[in-house]
Amino acid sequence: MAEEAIPALRLARVERRYPEGEGFLEILRGVELALMPGEMVALVAPSGAGKSTLLHVAGLLEKPDGGDVVIGGRSTAAMSDAERTRTRREEIGFVYQFHHLLPEFTALENVVMPQMIRGLSRKEAKGRAAELLAFLGLGERLTHRPAKLSGGEQQRVAIARAVANAPRLLLADEPTGNLDPQTSRHVFSTLVSLVRASGLAALVATHNLELAERMDRRLTLRDGLLVELD
Repeated sequence: MAEEAIPALRLARVERRYPEGEGFLEILRGVELALMPGEMVALVAPSGAGKSTLLHVAGLLEKPDGGDVVIGGRSTAAMSDAERTRTRREEIGFVYQFHHLLPEFTALENVVMPQMIRGLSRKEAKGRAAELLAFLGLGERLTHRPAKLSGGEQQRVAIARAVANAPRLLLADEPTGNLDPQTSRHVFSTLVSLVRASGLAALVATHNLELAERMDRRLTLRDGLLVELD
């Protein structure tokens, strides 16, 4: 099978439930999804519908109660915790509503760190970090700590950090939800540019319908299943 024909992420009848009283609360009831390299998909659903749960399961932060999460053609169902951690670190990038940058480190250092944890030399990591930050319009902000950056700049550093290890999959949970509309559009545009340039796949949970319209597909969660929106 050609590499480009293999989904970056495939969810196969994924189920997730939580104990509630004497029974269970069913959040995901057999979710199916194939997300291809270079594709951006919006996940639009009201609070409480299960968006974050789906992202946590897709990102191997939670184990499904049924079904399988397949990353780049590899089933994760029988993986050990160590294998799941390694797959998450090497194959998946995460961006959240709040940037969670380390305040005592510069923008460059925040992007260098995950690469060094993976095993890159400091020189290699600094080179890639500087390149990514420049691509995202932050070439003049490399030595600034988060407190000296605007909200939009902080979020762009967080995006650079998420893709620093060249993952095949990016999962974003309301990545512009904490920004004003103009900054939100700018940050999203840089995210789109990065996805298109790198060929990674992105699943983006958002309440912002304007941004959702700019993605390749729009999905919602309805009764625990993914449904395509027009």
